[in-house]
Amino acid sequence: MRIAFAPAILVFTVLAGCASVSGDVPEEVALPYVHNFSANPVGDGIPNGWRAWGVNKFKRPTEYRLVKEDDRTVIRARATASASGLVHPLDLDTSVYRLLHWHWKVDELITKADNTQKNTEDAPVRLVVSFDGDMGKLDFSDQMFFDQIKAFTGQQLPYATLMYIWENRVPKGTVIPNRHTSRIKMVVAESGREKLGAWQEQVHNVYEDFRRAFGEEPGRIISIGIMTDTDNTGENVHAFYGDITFKRVAPSRSVFVSD
Repeated sequence: MRIAFAPAILVFTVLAGCASVSGDVPEEVALPYVHNFSANPVGDGIPNGWRAWGVNKFKRPTEYRLVKEDDRTVIRARATASASGLVHPLDLDTSVYRLLHWHWKVDELITKADNTQKNTEDAPVRLVVSFDGDMGKLDFSDQMFFDQIKAFTGQQLPYATLMYIWENRVPKGTVIPNRHTSRIKMVVAESGREKLGAWQEQVHNVYEDFRRAFGEEPGRIISIGIMTDTDNTGENVHAFYGDITFKRVAPSRSVFVSD
């Protein structure tokens, strides 16, 4: 996966493993909730509130389609040596909207995928959460990297990005760092073959996950994205995404991450 998110669409870069949604999100489309996939009719159209992550002309896009699964409308993703996704702009206070809840289903893993290695960094499912923050706090190496991305793409990377992924072997809960910048981290939400072929519920405390990954308090959430990618391994895979919700939680309340 060689990508960098831009406002409203995804800009793919030549740098491996960079995935994040730009902080430059138009104010009129930044919302305090995520539009449900289930509220859309079945078909090839883009779900309401979501936008396509475009790819460069050298990359094949992943196919996303609204389909019926168990009497509900969900997104089916089909990747064939491809990488692209869907993005939804947001404006959420992470001190209040701490819990990220979703369902996904993976029927088969990507055999060669290993997200700890840049040349095989593919995943059957990804949820990508981007955060606002003070760019003046970036260290020199991160600032140089951000400047290079902006010069190459014309777009500004967000201050920080968390990606929730389904990994082949890396244990659940592991935080995998990006090889180019400290401002992008992958959290292993599921791993291995045990739960393939059935819908899985995920509940994650993005507030605590951010603090664990970055060692600081998170800023506002500015976007959520989904992506299924096999451009590095060249394999074929399909997967499903259900509705995504950020839930309000009082800061003093105890929360957990579900199995």
